[in-house]
Amino acid sequence: MGILNKILTAFRGGATEVGQSIIDANSTRIFEQEVRDAEKHLTNAKRELTDVMAKEMQASREIDRLKRSIAEHESYVTQALDKGNEALAIEVAEKIAMLDQELAEQQSANDSFSAHAARLKDLVKKTERQLSDYQRQLSMVKTTESVQKATATITDSFASSNSKLMNAKDSLERIKARQQQFDDRLKAAETLADENSDKSLQSKLAEAGIGEQKSNANAVLDRIKARKS
Repeated sequence: MGILNKILTAFRGGATEVGQSIIDANSTRIFEQEVRDAEKHLTNAKRELTDVMAKEMQASREIDRLKRSIAEHESYVTQALDKGNEALAIEVAEKIAMLDQELAEQQSANDSFSAHAARLKDLVKKTERQLSDYQRQLSMVKTTESVQKATATITDSFASSNSKLMNAKDSLERIKARQQQFDDRLKAAETLADENSDKSLQSKLAEAGIGEQKSNANAVLDRIKARKS
């Protein structure tokens, strides 16, 4: 039995970890839904507050009506007494007693509506302030999450691009090396061809001052001057 309990405890612990990971992965979505739920509840609370305030107004009007009716019937009692009709005065007084009772009930209801409306107004104001703060926090959380996702994407792309760029650089270096090798071979072939031709030999003789020398402008000028003298 002890082993079974431990297995069940381990299972519950694993389930808790899985549940926590799911909550963490969807925390922003959960928070956003909770804010929407709060907005819905606040809307319902405002509707209920409106109903309570309307009932308070109705009770207040009924109180005014009853007060006027009581004052009116009190005047009837006075008139009946003035005329010596005490029986009628008592009958009207009984009516006034009923109106007094009704007035007391309406006054109690009105007081209850007023107190309830005051509490609801206070709760609505507090909830609106808290909800407004949560909405700002939600906006910042979503913005931060978007920026973090963008940063992660850029980082991953850069890492991938960096690898591709390194590969491209290696390819470019190989191309340049191959082209340089081709140029070197071409120059070597030209040099070898020059060394095996008469042109190479004539160049070497000219550099040594041997053989026919090419005339230049100074040599021509000196020759003409010598001829004139």
